[in-house]
Amino acid sequence: MYRNYGKLGAIVLLGLVIWCLPAPAGLKIQAWHLFAIFAATIVGFIVSPLPIGVLTLAAITLAAVTRTLTPDEALSGFNNNVIWLIVCAFLFSKGFIKSGLGRRIAYTIMRAIGSRTLNLAYSLAISDFLISPATPSITARSGGVIYPIARSLAFAFNSEPDKNPRRMGAFLVQSVTQVSMITSTMFLTSQAGNPLLAGLAQKTFGITIDWWRWCYMALPPGLVMLVLIPYIVYKVYPPEITKTPQAKAIAEAELKKMGPVSFQEKAVAFVFLCCLALWATSQWNRLDATVVGLAGVVVMLLSTAITWEDVLMEKSAWDTLIWMGGTIAMATYLNRLGMIGWFTKSVSGYFSGYSWLLALYVLLLIFMYSQYLFAGLSAHITAMFPALAAVALAAGTPPLLTIIAFGVVGNVCGCLSHYSSGPSPIFYGSGYTPLRTWLKLGFFFSVLHMTLYLVITFAWWKMIHLW
Repeated sequence: MYRNYGKLGAIVLLGLVIWCLPAPAGLKIQAWHLFAIFAATIVGFIVSPLPIGVLTLAAITLAAVTRTLTPDEALSGFNNNVIWLIVCAFLFSKGFIKSGLGRRIAYTIMRAIGSRTLNLAYSLAISDFLISPATPSITARSGGVIYPIARSLAFAFNSEPDKNPRRMGAFLVQSVTQVSMITSTMFLTSQAGNPLLAGLAQKTFGITIDWWRWCYMALPPGLVMLVLIPYIVYKVYPPEITKTPQAKAIAEAELKKMGPVSFQEKAVAFVFLCCLALWATSQWNRLDATVVGLAGVVVMLLSTAITWEDVLMEKSAWDTLIWMGGTIAMATYLNRLGMIGWFTKSVSGYFSGYSWLLALYVLLLIFMYSQYLFAGLSAHITAMFPALAAVALAAGTPPLLTIIAFGVVGNVCGCLSHYSSGPSPIFYGSGYTPLRTWLKLGFFFSVLHMTLYLVITFAWWKMIHLW
């Protein structure tokens, strides 16, 4: 408790110091004061003396009380349709978990291809991929659906954290961890930070990226990495057993235990497939992605796949709505008041004379490894993306390429540590991998992503004339 008060006091002091300093030349005092509030809020996200929703509410309230922003401006982020799309996707995730559809998909794939340990990793990867478009909570998807299955398999093969961890459990947990970073890159709705980044891009730079465009740019290279990652984990952190003939029987037993496909599972599958089809064809049907998401939620409610009580109890959705809405509002007005432009002019000179490709790669390196300072992906995106993307754009990087490149790196940087992403504490907390080994593997995969993954993605983007 006292430690939290100390952290909170340090955050307030930081904000006061920045507030009281004279505004840099060429920057309005209003922009400087908003930056003071925003900077203190971001540091609060990092050190976490209070939940980020509380910090965000306090920040936008302070902005309004000090007349740095008007009440309408401070609350403007909550009418952003991208935020409501992520709320819808959280409720889709609730349907997958509550109905059991996510588990059924995983066990069905495992029954089909689970005769080898590597195949088990691929079955979990395919399951993660199939449910990722409708589960923006990587914690709910990978930590709540995929990890328990991996843990049960390891237990069935007598691989426990304190007994034979390398027999199977350590490999499966590490594979699930690394795969979850890849599946998060593929769809706008597969990780909460993606629509946040898209919203910031729209409000800060006027660049719009919809569900289909994100999928078109990110899905093909992501699929290549989805094929490679379990095999690479298998080679660098191999299990002691390679054949698992019992796995199919385990999956069969679990499916029998679940019984026939329920009406609720059918309803969730129907809604999910319809929404995917409408999102993928939005350029022809002209339906807004958020409207499609809301329609899907309504159908799930009418079919009782989820109930209104489930909606009210979905804390992650409403927590995300609060902090993301406040964050987008502050970021939007930092741009409108000239803060982003001032920062860009101040920093872009360091990249003059270099190609935009080199400048972008350096900025992506900064973006990747600054994740060590953040506990979670969304706070990292909030703090770093607008400024770094502004510099990349000023260096001449094509706009859409800038957004999707930061979108990819903003997800895969979750591999770095045991606190970098939402499910990382769950995976590391399983106890299968010592911390030192975990950090070494995290750094290895970060280098892999910054070389192999970016080569694959840039090759694809060249093919589709993104640059």
